[in-house]
Amino acid sequence: MTEKGGYAAPNREQGERIAKYLARAGIASRRDAERMIGEGRVVHNGSTVEHPATFVSPGDIILVDGNPVGEPARTRLWRYHKPDGLLTTHRDPEGRPTVFEKLPADLPRVVSVGRLDLNSEGLLLLTNDGAMARRLELPTTGWHRRYRVRVYGMVDSDKLAALKEGITVDDVRYGPITAEVDSAKGANAWLSVSITEGKNREIRKVMAALGLETTRLIRVAYGPFQLGSLVRGAVAEITGKVLREQLPKDK
Repeated sequence: MTEKGGYAAPNREQGERIAKYLARAGIASRRDAERMIGEGRVVHNGSTVEHPATFVSPGDIILVDGNPVGEPARTRLWRYHKPDGLLTTHRDPEGRPTVFEKLPADLPRVVSVGRLDLNSEGLLLLTNDGAMARRLELPTTGWHRRYRVRVYGMVDSDKLAALKEGITVDDVRYGPITAEVDSAKGANAWLSVSITEGKNREIRKVMAALGLETTRLIRVAYGPFQLGSLVRGAVAEITGKVLREQLPKDK
């Protein structure tokens, strides 16, 4: 049996799909690896890869942008305290500073688990395994992303409480959100906010729908991993033991 397009269906004896291989090697997420393949940037054993139904076997030679790709290393995970003013991307067409330009030189090539937007700060998880990054981004992990959020405007506690039932903003449905007031002074307030989906600019859009302007957003936890006392711009590796204990089990 073949897949749509005439390519052979996956077979364990064929090896590993090339996009997954590149993700595990820390080159890019699986989705971005597929885009790179479409752009003709990936070479397998001397031939440009033309479709993602290409399989990699031990000893195969893979090049990305002319550079050899090493065998995927053991999976590693780091906590990073992202400052505001950095984009969570490997390259920006406008030349703005990025997270990956500011990382220590001795860090291997890594991808982020999800993103923090330009003006957001706090905990960003980094890994050398793009497949795992994608796995940890999915809401099915049940992991909560927790934030401290400073808002400007008059906070309505009843409206905050109602977010537990979810909310629709500009035809986008957001799942349950837990939001509570930590402190308030005049028109400024600090909130504790917890979400599980992490859609694009979710907190800012939801707060705006409540008539609140988000003036600072700090992620303090991603699932079991905490920002803690990690200083701005610092990176700390999570030990293999902790990683094995905390990663969600395959169902």
